[in-house]
Amino acid sequence: MKSRFLTVLFLLTFGKAACLGQTVFRVCWDDLENGQSKEVRDFSERSQAEHLADSVSKVFQSQGFLEGSFGETYKTDTLVFNWEPGRLFRWSEIKLGNVPESFTEQLGKPELSYAAPYQWIEKGLELAENSGYPFAELKLDSLQIRDSLLSGQMDYTPGPLITWDSLAIAGESKTKVTYLQMVSGLRPGAPFSQKQLSKSAQTIQRSPYFTLAGSPELSFQTQQANPIFTLQDRRVNVFDGVIGLLPNENEPGKVLITGEVDLRLYHLAGKGRDFSIQWQRLNIQSQSLEIRAKEAFVFRSPLDVEVGFSLLKQDSSFVNRTFELDFGYRISDAGYFNFFTRRQAGDLISVGEFETDQTLPSAIDYRWNQYGIGVDWDKLDSPVSPRRGTRIQGQFSLGNKKILENTGLPEEAYAGLDASTPQYQGWFSGEKHIYIKPAWGMWLRGVGGFMENENLFLNELFRLGGLKSIRGFNEKYFYAKRFGYINFEQRLFFDQNSFLVVFADMGILDNPYEVQKIDHPFSFGTGINLDTDGGLFSFVFALGESNTQPLSFSYSRIHFGYLARF
Repeated sequence: MKSRFLTVLFLLTFGKAACLGQTVFRVCWDDLENGQSKEVRDFSERSQAEHLADSVSKVFQSQGFLEGSFGETYKTDTLVFNWEPGRLFRWSEIKLGNVPESFTEQLGKPELSYAAPYQWIEKGLELAENSGYPFAELKLDSLQIRDSLLSGQMDYTPGPLITWDSLAIAGESKTKVTYLQMVSGLRPGAPFSQKQLSKSAQTIQRSPYFTLAGSPELSFQTQQANPIFTLQDRRVNVFDGVIGLLPNENEPGKVLITGEVDLRLYHLAGKGRDFSIQWQRLNIQSQSLEIRAKEAFVFRSPLDVEVGFSLLKQDSSFVNRTFELDFGYRISDAGYFNFFTRRQAGDLISVGEFETDQTLPSAIDYRWNQYGIGVDWDKLDSPVSPRRGTRIQGQFSLGNKKILENTGLPEEAYAGLDASTPQYQGWFSGEKHIYIKPAWGMWLRGVGGFMENENLFLNELFRLGGLKSIRGFNEKYFYAKRFGYINFEQRLFFDQNSFLVVFADMGILDNPYEVQKIDHPFSFGTGINLDTDGGLFSFVFALGESNTQPLSFSYSRIHFGYLARF
C-alpha cells in the first residue's frame, strides 16, 4: 500500500511539473528604425514562431542586412529565436549604362540605400510600359562586393515598340466601335500605355450607356496591341408618366388632375446620340413642352453638339419660347465643359385688360440673345443609382435684351423705358450622396440662381417648385429673380434602387412682383421609390408652406410616378 501511495504521489508531482513546463517559442529582434527598441513575440507552436522569424528576416534583408539570421537558444522552458543583424550593406556606385536619358530626366538618379535601386527599377519599367515598351527589361548587372559596399550597373533592354490598334467590343452591346474608340481615348498608332488602358476602363465604367463586364483583354500582334472590352448595355431609355392630384383653385372642393410625359432615348444607333421630349400640364390652361437632341463626337471630333427647344404657355397671360445650340467638350473623366448660345422670346397672349393702363403689365414682349458657358463636375460612383460621391454643375450667360412694343398697349406705357439693355444670369447646383450603412444613406443638394437687368418682368424670371426642386408645391409654382434652396433626404434602402425616404426642402426666393418680395418656402414629407423589373415606381406625399400657401393638409401634394426603363 505504501509503495502504491508513493508511486501515485510521484506521478502527480512530476506530471504536474511536466505540464507546467510546456515549451514557449519566443521571437526577439531589435527595431533599428525606432532606436533599437526590443520587440518580443511569444507563441505556443514552433511553426508560428518560425513563420514570424522568416517574415522579419525578409524585412531586414530588404533593408540591407544581407548576413542577418535568427539564432536559437534554450532558456529553461523557452526556445528563443534571436535576430543577429550582421553588417548593413549599401551601394557605393550604380552606373546607368544604356538606360535612356528620358528615365533620369523623369526619375532622377537612383539613391545609394540598399532598396532604392530596386524601387527605381520598378518605376523605370512602369515608365517604359507607359511609353510603348511593355516588354522592356531593366536589371542590375556586373555586381561587385567590397566589405559592406556594393556596386553595379543598370542594363536596359527595351524590346519592340508596341502601338495601339483599333479596339474590339465583346458582349451583346449595340455600341459602335468608332464611338467607343473616342470615349476610350486610345488612338490607333499611338504608343501603348498600360496607364492609359486602366484609365480608359474607368472612363467606360462611368458611362451612362453601358458598363464594363470584367477587365479589358489585350491581344498583341505584329507589334500592335488590340484592346478588347466586354460591354453590357444599361437600361437607360426612359418613359415616365406622372399624375398629380391638386386642389382645384377655380372650383373649391374639387381635385385637379395634372400630368407629365417624359420620353428619353439614349445612345441611339450605339453612337451616343440622345433624344428627349417632355410635356407637362401644370393646370387647366398652362402647359410646357421641351425637346432636345444631342450628337456626340461630331465628325469624330471631341465636340458634342446639342440643340433644344422649349415652350411655356402660362394660362392666358403669356407664352415663352427658347431655342438653344450647345457645344460640349470633355475636359477629363469627371469634367465636362460647354459653350452655348440661346435665344429667348416672350409674348403676351391677351392684353385687353391693360389697354387703358398707363403702366406696363408684369409680363412683357421681349427677345433675349445670350451666350454662356457651363461646367459639370461629376464624381458620383454611379451614373444611374449613386450611393456615394459629389456632383457640381453651373452655368453663366449674358447678352442683350430687347423689349418690343405691343400694339395692344398704349405708347405712353413705354415712355422712359430703355428698349435695349444688357442682361446676365447664372445658376449653381451641388449635390452629395453619403453612404452610411448598406441600408442607410443620405442625399444633400443645394441650388442657387440669380438674374440681373434694370427692367425685369414676370415672364423672364426663374420658375421653381414641384418634384424636382421644392416639393409640396405645384410644378413651376414660384417666380424668382434670385433664389436658393436645399434638399435633404434620409434614405432607407431595402434593395439596390428601392428605398423609403423622409425629406425636407428649404428655400429663399426674391420675387419683385409679390407684395412680400422675399419668400421662405419650406416643405417636408415622405415617399417610396420601388424598383421593379418593368421600371421605377415612385410615390411622394408632401406638405409645404410659403407666403402664399399655408401649412395645411388641404394643400398637400400627392404624386404618383412610374419610370419605365428599357
